[in-house]
Amino acid sequence: MAEPVHFRPERLPLGSTRKISGGWWGVQTLIITEACLFGYLLFCFFYLNSQSEQEWPPEGLPGLLVPGVNTLILLISSACVWFGEKGVKHDRAAWSISGLAAAVILGTCFVGIQLVEWSNKTYGLTTNLYGSLYFTITGFHMAHVIIGLVVLSFLLLWAGLGYFDSKRHEAVTIGAAYWHFVDVVWLFVFSSLYLFPYF
Repeated sequence: MAEPVHFRPERLPLGSTRKISGGWWGVQTLIITEACLFGYLLFCFFYLNSQSEQEWPPEGLPGLLVPGVNTLILLISSACVWFGEKGVKHDRAAWSISGLAAAVILGTCFVGIQLVEWSNKTYGLTTNLYGSLYFTITGFHMAHVIIGLVVLSFLLLWAGLGYFDSKRHEAVTIGAAYWHFVDVVWLFVFSSLYLFPYF
């Protein structure tokens, strides 16, 4: 009687090496679509600001310390993802794991700080026009950050299991592209909601 064959894959089935995968084009399409969504939301913010007679924002000029710190956190997390991606491409497992882990921690800090900031607002989603726009825009961004954290967590797990190397790293590149997009969107959100009222 023949011995049963036990098969254990050493790599995830990530498609052909040295070719741009369908997943890459898919995430680029997603990024373009989501960029349009945020463009529409910010257009509404500026348009309704120009038409509104109420104080904008209603609580006066926004504080910059907390959102400024959160902006710095996201920018550093993006650098960590870049570092983790470079680690994978150069077969440096410790680099990739540490970079992705740091990004997950920093992204989680961003979410926590954003939730604290929300709880300290004197207005809510249905209080007034500004509150509706503020919570809709930052809420959509928060949802994208949370999705990005799920993606990064899976990439971190797979990197820890040794599924990636210098030839098979497309999933990390795709996840990194999404995370960088989330960070760039925040720069527009921060500039519009927090810096714009000062001008």
